[in-house]
Amino acid sequence: MEEKVAKPAGIPILRVSSGNIRNDALNPDHRFASMPLHILNKDGRPGMTRRQCTGEYKMKPIKQKVRELLGYPYPTRIPKGVFVEQWVGISTDEFHRAKDADVKYMRNRHPLLDMSWSRAECVRYLTSLGLADTPKSSCLGCPFHGNAQWRHIRDTSPSEWADVVEFDAAIRQGNARANASGNRLLGEAFLHRSRVPLSQAPIDHVTAAERAALHIGADEADVLENGVEDGCSPWACRGDAGALTRDDFGLAT
Repeated sequence: MEEKVAKPAGIPILRVSSGNIRNDALNPDHRFASMPLHILNKDGRPGMTRRQCTGEYKMKPIKQKVRELLGYPYPTRIPKGVFVEQWVGISTDEFHRAKDADVKYMRNRHPLLDMSWSRAECVRYLTSLGLADTPKSSCLGCPFHGNAQWRHIRDTSPSEWADVVEFDAAIRQGNARANASGNRLLGEAFLHRSRVPLSQAPIDHVTAAERAALHIGADEADVLENGVEDGCSPWACRGDAGALTRDDFGLAT
């Protein structure tokens, strides 16, 4: 869909990557950037691991590509006044996540905020262009998925569902590198917020937000239930909704 719209308009699509987070999590020889896994501690208390995946697998490769486009790859110093203008698609529903870039060679703009567009208005616009099926962005096995997103994977892509179920089981004791170094989790890790194996998780439970969607629209309903949208980008990950304390991590120290 991106190529279908962008190519006729002369807009290049550039894809960047820092590797495969699943493979890295299961490889004891690879430094793994922690996913925000749901933890069930031995005393029954819930917790959550730190979220480092956004910075490692999204922001870092984007910055590397920007430096390359500017002609100053790391560690070359970028001259003062040389920068890119970066447009970030944060809508009014998440205006509090609109931030300045943390490096001087990138300057953020937020065109949806400039137009005062909510996510619902974005959906209406896409629908008017025949692009109503444009999905929210998120990783396949993101622990911030809601039940509707898990059901969508299960019901529309059996191979992807089998993949995330397998990954959920494989990650139960934490990432392989931490285990190999003796820094094991104090509890068990899960992809689903219920903290049971994904294959058994209550994803068929229709939430109040989903029921409300019949009356107020799916996008507003997401906000009612979660406080933020399902889905993720480098600048609007659901994990930013609240700060985690050390006690929330469920990690051995």
